[in-house]
Amino acid sequence: MSDSLVFSAWRGWFNRRPVVTVAATLTGLRRCTLDKLEERFTALLSGPGLAALAGAHAPQRERPYSVRRTTWCFLWQMLQANAACRDVVRQIQAMLVLEGRPTVDEGTSAYCQARARVPEELLRAALAASAQAAADRVSAGTALQGRAVKVLDGTTLTLPDTPENQAAYPQTAAQKRGCGFPQLHLLVRWHARGAAVLDFASGDHHHGEMRLLHQLVPTFQPQDIAVYDRAAGNFVACVLLTARQVDLISRVSIRKIDWRRGQRLGPNERLVVWKKSGKTPAYLTKEEWATLPDEITVRVIRVRVPQKGFRTRELTLVTTLLDAALYPAAEISAAYLRRWRLEMCLDDLKTTLGLDALRCLSPEMIRRELLALLIGHNLVRAVMAEAAKAHVVPLDQVSFTGTLAALRSFGAASAQATTATQRRRLWAEMLRVIAADQLPLRPDRWEPRVLKRRPKAFSLLNRPRHEYREVRHGSLHRRPAKTVRPATRTKQT
Repeated sequence: MSDSLVFSAWRGWFNRRPVVTVAATLTGLRRCTLDKLEERFTALLSGPGLAALAGAHAPQRERPYSVRRTTWCFLWQMLQANAACRDVVRQIQAMLVLEGRPTVDEGTSAYCQARARVPEELLRAALAASAQAAADRVSAGTALQGRAVKVLDGTTLTLPDTPENQAAYPQTAAQKRGCGFPQLHLLVRWHARGAAVLDFASGDHHHGEMRLLHQLVPTFQPQDIAVYDRAAGNFVACVLLTARQVDLISRVSIRKIDWRRGQRLGPNERLVVWKKSGKTPAYLTKEEWATLPDEITVRVIRVRVPQKGFRTRELTLVTTLLDAALYPAAEISAAYLRRWRLEMCLDDLKTTLGLDALRCLSPEMIRRELLALLIGHNLVRAVMAEAAKAHVVPLDQVSFTGTLAALRSFGAASAQATTATQRRRLWAEMLRVIAADQLPLRPDRWEPRVLKRRPKAFSLLNRPRHEYREVRHGSLHRRPAKTVRPATRTKQT
């Protein structure tokens, strides 16, 4: 409990000296850690549809699993690298004992049912509010006419192997039944300012990235600029986004550019016309396909990326920003190259917060778990942005893992603070530590995806687990029985 982030109202109980009455403990509630860290996060999660998370008007004798308390428990659980539900229940039990109220059952069923009652709309509103809070703490750039830049990236997650998850997110046909895991394809939309997650679209392994992008197109705002990889560098993506008054920066997907045709804008950029193909994509209906225009004018830019010790890499970008004077090629290429840096945010989510393998057992709870993880990520990003702004350091060099560790460590130390001055000093010192813990600049670093530590020599699961029977000697699974070769005759001399 001492490393809690959002249980600020409870952390003081676990670190303070024993008190005589419950009233004295409730008085200590108003002197919680880091100048009420929970209230700081509650201030970030303010706006339409978020009144249920406001802690100022919460009753003192609140139900153990109310919507407000369960939501903060859910967020704390995600910020603890997706800790077990048992850890949350134990903390609620201890809180109720200190409050002098009857404790709850030691099982996790009641908490899991309470999580299922948290409205999904509440979590989606909290996701949007936390993303906006992180963006507001970063100064707006002047590149690309100061327009909002949204970055998209996709990944694949594994889910628990339950019948409900298998029905919604089935595994690929290449895997034997019972030997794989349900797979969820995820497309995330980031805000380039602050690197906070704005929204996402999900589907099974049959949902490609273009199908997921088609789901996210209505969520864009006019005058946004979408930056995507080569999956969107095609005719359909350019037309769909342009219809929403959204511009696109992407790599050319399949088309080969004839640099002798089109209108020349510079030595490595041209205006070309892409025509509509005769094949309807699987993610569009025939009616939607018929409404698309027959052609669209796009701008192609050839970018050379030099890297020390390697051959110069050449990229061909496509964009619907046609005015070369308002949108120079250097700004467009810089926006696309920055997307590679923002891809590391997915690594923070999957490696540090445990997004790689979700834990909930039903599709409905998978969506809530995913939303809670993204909200927790945005809250940490907001703290990173505040530290970078306060100490004038580049936000890209602030460590996500270091920020999360600093929040936990200073949360434990702040439980001893007794005055508002001490709490302010602790918060200021925490921001200084976060800003000082900068990532080194390693532009030419290259890390191959290989493992040095050898895995254990267990056999692979090649049939459903219930078909296995326990063997007394496990080595029989790993070591095949030795075969005795027949004796060979030797030539007599």
